[in-house]
Amino acid sequence: MNFELETLDLSAASKEKCDALIVLITSSFKPGKDALSVLVAQALKAGDLENKAGKALLLYRPTGLACVRAVLVNGGDGSANEVSKAVKTAVLAVKAGNVKKLVICFATLPQAALLRAAVTAVAEASYVFTTTKSKPEGRVIQRVVMGVSHPAGLKPVFDRAVAAVAGIEFAKEWANRPANYATPALLAGAARSLAKLPNIKCEVLGPKQVKKLGMGSFMAVAQGSEEPLRFIVLRYDGALKSEAPTVLVGKGITFDSGGISIKPAADMDEMKFDMSGAASVLGVFKVLAELKPAINVIGLIPACENLLDGRSIKPGDVVTSMSGQTIEILNTDAEGRLVLCDALTYAERFKPRAVVDIATLTGACVVALGAVRSGLFSANDELAAALMSAGETSLDLCWRLPLDDDYAEGLKTDFADVANVAGRAGGAITAAKFLQRFTAKFPWAHLDIAGTAWKSGKAKGATGRPVALLLEYLLTSAK
Repeated sequence: MNFELETLDLSAASKEKCDALIVLITSSFKPGKDALSVLVAQALKAGDLENKAGKALLLYRPTGLACVRAVLVNGGDGSANEVSKAVKTAVLAVKAGNVKKLVICFATLPQAALLRAAVTAVAEASYVFTTTKSKPEGRVIQRVVMGVSHPAGLKPVFDRAVAAVAGIEFAKEWANRPANYATPALLAGAARSLAKLPNIKCEVLGPKQVKKLGMGSFMAVAQGSEEPLRFIVLRYDGALKSEAPTVLVGKGITFDSGGISIKPAADMDEMKFDMSGAASVLGVFKVLAELKPAINVIGLIPACENLLDGRSIKPGDVVTSMSGQTIEILNTDAEGRLVLCDALTYAERFKPRAVVDIATLTGACVVALGAVRSGLFSANDELAAALMSAGETSLDLCWRLPLDDDYAEGLKTDFADVANVAGRAGGAITAAKFLQRFTAKFPWAHLDIAGTAWKSGKAKGATGRPVALLLEYLLTSAK
């Protein structure tokens, strides 16, 4: 799908030949004398287009317009959030038809945030996963024209939004793949493919190298699977070598059965999404290569499966992490933190300016925040504020949760330095407290995306979150 930015006011849009024309109206709309303005004004006056955010009116071959279909859609107060919802509604209304060329016209002067929201919304509403289908039917929409009356200064914003869509969809592609299409080795192959892009390098470590590094915690999770683990190291070099990098650590459990502490059978297929943190790191690097910001970024992905056989770790086993800390594994389904802790220790060698780990870590976070916001944990106020701000700007929301030391009490054990789980209460927080033990040498934040990385039910599929949040954070830091 190709995006284009063109100069189009309502008068010009009425003459635009296309399969579908979406006209976005906000509360500040003032009609002119052109055919499209008159049509919108009449629809509003008659009540056929409700004066409420998200309401739409679909028209077929409307008189005076060159389009085959027109969708008049109400963007409410013109906020980025309401514009995003309105555009999704409109695209869903026409995507079932044979719409190859789609034109979106803003009835009012768009701000940068609205243009970006609209681009992202079109991509989300039209996305189709086809990799594992024998007769794939992908997107019908091939060309999307974003029409604005005054595009001056909006081109950089537009280009950034289009690049972000490519990264989000790369993350969706890998998160949506079933486990047999996204093994640790195949995930490493995806990372290697990114190294063909500008300023990106990739190194992949196998079991022998990981053992030499002393990553006993990561190795313990992987030992129950026939698929060998991979530790993926991506580098984006956009600034001087003296510039400290930001490190992104993505949980790469390509399938999580729970191990000996096996999960219930219902919805276990969704555990293919347990590498969504890793997928988001891959998506971010794809965009970095396109936009070429003046920053340095490291991506670390500990990738393996969590399965059960005679070699699997057992509840009560004690393993030694790369940091030297010993861990009593009380629950083998709390494996994400076991692979992340060794990756966090590995991150120390880069002397990072900040480290952010991204993981589908706990069901407790889903209970706390649902599917609206990702959980954010950090003891560093500046880093937490930057990530919160990035989430608000990108509409990829997160919410900061506490990290009081008292929450770590439940992780104490008589048999190791730390247990991998505490009780049920505050489970997302105690998981973050576990990770915090391995972050003393750098500013650190943890994003728990268990509730936001994918959708269930009829709309089942990866969301590509939090690629947009991470990009906004990184690009803002580049300024």
